[in-house]
Amino acid sequence: MLKITLPDKSVLEVAKGTTLAQLVAKIGPRLAKAALAARIDGQLVDLSCPIEVDAAVEIITAKYPDALEILRHTVAHILAQAVRHIYGDQVQYTIGPPLTDDFQYGFYYDFDLPQTITTEDLPTIEKEMAKIVKQDLPIRRLELEPAAAKQRFAELGQTYKTEMIDDLLRDEQLPTVSLYEQGDFTDLCRGPHLPSTGRVGTFKLLAVAGAYWRGDAANKMLTRIYGTAFFDKKQLAVHLEKLEKARKQDHRVLGRQLELFSVHADIGPGLIHWHPKAGLIRHLIESFWQQEHLKRGYDIVYTPHIGSERIFQISGHLEKYAEMMYSPMDIDGTDYYLRPMNCPGHIRIYQTRPHSYRELPLRYCELGTVYRYEPTGTLHGMLRVRGFTQDDSHIFCTPEQLVDEVVGVLELADYMLKSFGYTYSVYLATRPDNFLGTEAQWDFATKALSQALESRSISYEIDPGGGVFYAPKIDLKVNDSLGRQWQGPTIQVDLNLPSADRFNISYVGPDNAEHEVIMIHRTVLGSMERFVGGLIEHYGGAFPLWLAPLQAVVLPISEKFSQYAEKVHQQLLRANLRSQVNQSADTISAKIRQATLEKIPYMLIVGAKEVQAQQVALRGRTEGDLGTMALDEFVRRCHNEIQQKGSAK
Repeated sequence: MLKITLPDKSVLEVAKGTTLAQLVAKIGPRLAKAALAARIDGQLVDLSCPIEVDAAVEIITAKYPDALEILRHTVAHILAQAVRHIYGDQVQYTIGPPLTDDFQYGFYYDFDLPQTITTEDLPTIEKEMAKIVKQDLPIRRLELEPAAAKQRFAELGQTYKTEMIDDLLRDEQLPTVSLYEQGDFTDLCRGPHLPSTGRVGTFKLLAVAGAYWRGDAANKMLTRIYGTAFFDKKQLAVHLEKLEKARKQDHRVLGRQLELFSVHADIGPGLIHWHPKAGLIRHLIESFWQQEHLKRGYDIVYTPHIGSERIFQISGHLEKYAEMMYSPMDIDGTDYYLRPMNCPGHIRIYQTRPHSYRELPLRYCELGTVYRYEPTGTLHGMLRVRGFTQDDSHIFCTPEQLVDEVVGVLELADYMLKSFGYTYSVYLATRPDNFLGTEAQWDFATKALSQALESRSISYEIDPGGGVFYAPKIDLKVNDSLGRQWQGPTIQVDLNLPSADRFNISYVGPDNAEHEVIMIHRTVLGSMERFVGGLIEHYGGAFPLWLAPLQAVVLPISEKFSQYAEKVHQQLLRANLRSQVNQSADTISAKIRQATLEKIPYMLIVGAKEVQAQQVALRGRTEGDLGTMALDEFVRRCHNEIQQKGSAK
């Protein structure tokens, strides 16, 4: 008999080989009805999994965060089965993962289809999926030797699956691979899945797109079908409502409407062109960023956009990050690369002379543009690009200074994010499998990060294995107005690059001996492209006054008031407010409508009454008519609102 420990610390005895489904039935009928999957000693498994040793077991129901991922993974398989039913045995199905971090979609599946499909075909596919759900087909896991699994998929004509099995054997040398069956459909999958198709709640197919096999433009273009799924219709309805709002606030749509940015195929995908309005927004953000950094003892530096292969060999990027770097350029017989990171340049500035412990910490910051290869299918407006400017900084300090420096970064990041009206969640990302350095170094760095968080009483979650290859990190993920999370500031404690095996970065200690420096990598906004793209959606294009490219527009009721309108405009400019005059022959209602479409914060309407009283009739973007007031009063109102930043409308 085996001893099974449940989350409430109670212990049950079961025979060896008892499945989790049998265990759940033994606990009680209500839990048996609600159970979807389980964890055995922390590992997520199907309910059909047998228990072979004493273990801690946790039963997963719909209320658990993991449940949604399991549901969506199962619905992705149902989608593939339905597509096969409709379009025949010529359908090749490739991969269909759940998308737990995606703002819009819950899952997708990529197909090599014998014909083209569009969004108009999605209702037909949904109907076939509903039939499969209604049949309540048992979902069965099979463990086969790789050769047998390849033979199974070869008989089904699924060449992509046989290729994937070859990849698994090359990467992991697995003795068996897992397959899942439901009715007449078989797929290669790690799982877990729901016990049967009938356990699916509700789902919706959302979009059709193209995607290259393996994300490589040299491979065949596949058809990707996106969808989402929830356990009840109310959750789905709320999600679809959010999607509609997000569609209206899509930064790509607003970018065109408000003339903010563009991307040009003949220059290259993933390369952003900042138009004058967005260029001004970026300038305002960067100026604010520079001012706050100078206040906190940072030094602004600039480093080259390319570097020789030697620097990236030392840094480890060519060893661990080469797939994200662009092909080298031969310059005088030496390979040069576009930089994917700014850190090597900052390190070399530090190393131009010896440093004493009395000089530390040194804080270098740079709005540095970097270049990383992102597959074409993953590019997304300003949010996923190939060339972007990081608000980067590297802090060189002693071990004794480390916790205080991390606290300082947390305080700066908090101030910056709140200035843009953001709240955020905090995650501590720990050592990944492909790490550089020693476990002792990683333990030291991770402990320092946790101490800094705890010293400020910041609640955080652990992101196991989420660190970068050279460092553990703190991630601040911002919450926008649509309830979505974006990757924001990050703080990384690096004991790898300073080591003797890499850059050998040191300082002279009080004992007159050389000691290895501690290096902190950090951003407090992220990339300018992603940050501004996120702001466009967060604000729906209606930027707060301090960031609005045009803060006020003066609207004369007719041409005879143009001279006074120009006088008001000039006074606003002298008060450092961004203003213009609409001198068109349009009616005043048309001028108001145009200013509203352009999302200008304030409209100053002038006519006979305003000229006589030397005032303006004020209209707010969100408040509507605000009455008449003296121009000096309006200027004070604007300056106060600008001063408030994130707390202002």
